[in-house]
Amino acid sequence: MRAAATALLVATLTPVLALAQPPAAKTLDIYVVDVEGGTAILFVSPTGDSILIDSGGNQRAVADPRDAGRIMDAVKAAELQKIDHMITTHWDYDHYAGLSELASRIKIEEYIDHGPNLQPGEQADTFLKDVYPQLYAKAKHTVAKPGDRISLGGAEVRVVTSAGEIIKTPLPGGGKPNPACASFQTARSNMEDPQSISVYITYGKFRLFHSSDLPKAKEFELMCPNTKVGPVDLLLGLHHGTNNSNSPVLIHALHPRVAIMNNGTRKGGNPDVMETVFSSPGLEDLWQMHFSTLSGQEYTVPGIFIANGVDDQPSSMPIAAAPPPTPGAGAPPPPAHEGKAYWIKVSVRQDGSFTVTNTRNGFSKTY
Repeated sequence: MRAAATALLVATLTPVLALAQPPAAKTLDIYVVDVEGGTAILFVSPTGDSILIDSGGNQRAVADPRDAGRIMDAVKAAELQKIDHMITTHWDYDHYAGLSELASRIKIEEYIDHGPNLQPGEQADTFLKDVYPQLYAKAKHTVAKPGDRISLGGAEVRVVTSAGEIIKTPLPGGGKPNPACASFQTARSNMEDPQSISVYITYGKFRLFHSSDLPKAKEFELMCPNTKVGPVDLLLGLHHGTNNSNSPVLIHALHPRVAIMNNGTRKGGNPDVMETVFSSPGLEDLWQMHFSTLSGQEYTVPGIFIANGVDDQPSSMPIAAAPPPTPGAGAPPPPAHEGKAYWIKVSVRQDGSFTVTNTRNGFSKTY
């Protein structure tokens, strides 16, 4: 009789206890989409607000259905009906050329950029003259300035650089002397990379910096002699892992716990960049969008941290890093990856912890 009464009490209380359980903590979700060495990163706040940074793009065409399709896969996974803010960091084709196709598939509320193109080029100039104004004609268009804030419900987004300008006042955690400045070495860049929009995002105790394609000279401006940006939990961008950027004055001063490199099959992953990232104080892991032939086994991360390979997978991976081909029309094409593409997802909690997941193999790690 007592057992029956106890069972009845448990049955009665179970729904009440279930209702009393606190709801699962909502996360700031970040989808780093594979656009073959370009950039497309989708941020979705706990309230459903969204920011897309760049739209990828293929040099062969302004309208690129491949990359727009890959972005839309992430949009659907995030259950979005629109994109609130579309940031085009600068006018290199691998950051904007998927935009017109993407805009034909989903509503975009606001278009954000740094202003006019500075790198002469027919493709970008034609896009900005004939296509882009039609895209934002029925939306909001904003030219970003350093220090601007962008709404992302529950998270704070600050513009750090835009149109070659840099925030004047250090962000919280910045303002400290940077010892790496004494041994800084610059590198060449095109005219658009220094114009890149970079952003600093906070969510509770979590800190993120997206460096976009800032070249080494701008990294020096931003972080020397005193840092404008303090240590972060996650570093995104890294200029695809190329050695036009990623100097110790930026990477080491940021002290990222985790970095995600949006490299391609033969774009980025240069040995000197990998050495800089791997030697960064406090780095726990580097995740990559692709295995890079420029890294080889010598400079790469374990495959479990790499989201994508190539269509024609070799039977063995060379130990030595492959030298980059001589630039020009005669350069051999990089290994192709036109098949199934996988993103890396980051789920961020307000206590500063976050989980990174490789959707290719389901591997997750919480920091």
